Amino acid sequence: QVQLVESGGGLVQPGGSLRLSCAASGSIFSTRVMGWYRQAPGKQREWVAIITSAGTTTYRGSVKGRFTISRDNALNTVYLQMNSLKPEDTAVYYCNVYPSIRDFWGQGTQVTVSS
Repeated sequence: QVQLVESGGGLVQPGGSLRLSCAASGSIFSTRVMGWYRQAPGKQREWVAIITSAGTTTYRGSVKGRFTISRDNALNTVYLQMNSLKPEDTAVYYCNVYPSIRDFWGQGTQVTVSS
């Protein structure tokens, strides 16, 4: 049974930073492409950033240059460093493999960017 547990969200002012973490259980982590996703109120969930097992990264255009995805395969953890946050980044953030698997979605972590 794979479990993904996100943490690190919170309330931050525009221009601020947050670092999200996703701890994965199970043996699938180190060989899989992992992704961070988000879902804003009233909108569909969208991918934000992905990272291969070798560390190659890809970013959604709206976060490129502001967000950094990384992973620690020894700790089965993937991170999302978010800088220069904007109100439009407000959403629940999730991690999952990429492409996502429905049964792997966790509870997510809320990120609110507001003054």
